[in-house]
Amino acid sequence: MDDVTRKTAAQAAPLEPPPPKANYSTLHRYYPTSGFLRRAAERRVPLFAFEYADGGAGADTGIAHNWAALDGVEIIPRYGVTNKLPPCDVEIFGTRYSAPIGIAPMGAPAIVWPGADLMLAKAAQRARIPYTLSTAGGATPEQIGKAAPDVFWFQLYRFGKNDHKIGYDVVRRAEAAGARVLVMTIDVPVRTTRSRESRAGLGGEFRPDARMIWEMVRKPRWLAGILRHGYPRFATIRAYVGENAGTNEVIRYARSEIGGAFSWDEVALYRERWKGPLVLKGIMHPADAEKAIALGVDGMIVSNHGGRQIEALPPTIDCLPAVVKAVGSRATVLMDSGVRSGLDAVRALALGATSTFSGKAFLWSLAALGEEGPDYLIGLLTEEVKAALGQVGAQSAAEARLAMIRHSSAIDFVRN
Repeated sequence: MDDVTRKTAAQAAPLEPPPPKANYSTLHRYYPTSGFLRRAAERRVPLFAFEYADGGAGADTGIAHNWAALDGVEIIPRYGVTNKLPPCDVEIFGTRYSAPIGIAPMGAPAIVWPGADLMLAKAAQRARIPYTLSTAGGATPEQIGKAAPDVFWFQLYRFGKNDHKIGYDVVRRAEAAGARVLVMTIDVPVRTTRSRESRAGLGGEFRPDARMIWEMVRKPRWLAGILRHGYPRFATIRAYVGENAGTNEVIRYARSEIGGAFSWDEVALYRERWKGPLVLKGIMHPADAEKAIALGVDGMIVSNHGGRQIEALPPTIDCLPAVVKAVGSRATVLMDSGVRSGLDAVRALALGATSTFSGKAFLWSLAALGEEGPDYLIGLLTEEVKAALGQVGAQSAAEARLAMIRHSSAIDFVRN
């Protein structure tokens, strides 16, 4: 579990908000880790918004397993190498990013904080880390292309009807808007129910009941955001329903049109159309990594969808070494699911990932601090990455993979 869920003296620290427009050092006093942002988030947005940000499938054991497995990775340090914080920039598909942490694709982050998509994108652009817009996000590719031209990645869900007519058009729009990387999500073959979301009133269409309205009224900062930005919506999909379509009409359309996991034949079709770097998100087995490479995929994100689809999947960090070994230098291996800190990112780097992505931590930052949250979190995570690299004796992010690791929960796919 994360650091502030344990019984510690720090857990009893007050959660009063920091002064308005506080600088980084002041915010760090209040939120020294992302876990403290999580605690603040729970108190500062409506319950349904927090449950959407924080919950997963079933009883959340998939999330807990991701965190526990990351906590179990130990790095043996080598001293006498450096006495200063090393650089932590990484190169992915020919672009240099400032840190080995990107913002993962998240559907409807505006439920957590109104206007979230553009806030995240602009923060990523300022910091020069990857930002991945979800097909189910609250901004269009055209908007993100203008807000984050140097760091814009686009994530695609499967539109299988009419020979992928909508899917192909979405990809065309992403390319025209300047997306640098196309990320195809393959780990959502069927729709599942997330118990915490459902109980909080987010089981389908957005129809606030009396309880949800009361929650909104009690959170005036969040409510002011809704009045300014409007209700969350699937902005990219709206173009295919009608610009005047209501939120629930778009939700119904999305649920009818988006479905199933991409087949390998379909991956090949998109590979033919997309000329830039192509990444598959959801790879966990080395044999699937081999299939992806055979189709010309440039990279893959080892991911279990953050524990939000099914609890029975193993932690991604436990699958990472086998995928890295299978891929070698033929493609770029990235990782998400459970990354809460710069140390988590360094653990993944030490096991062979080129970079990592985080989702929940960025939602916590928005809920806790609003528009200032993503900028603060990026600074915090970058600082943590540099400190972890320096502490274990790595002089760069790339050098992390030279470290000696103890990783007892890693999966041996040869025996399995």
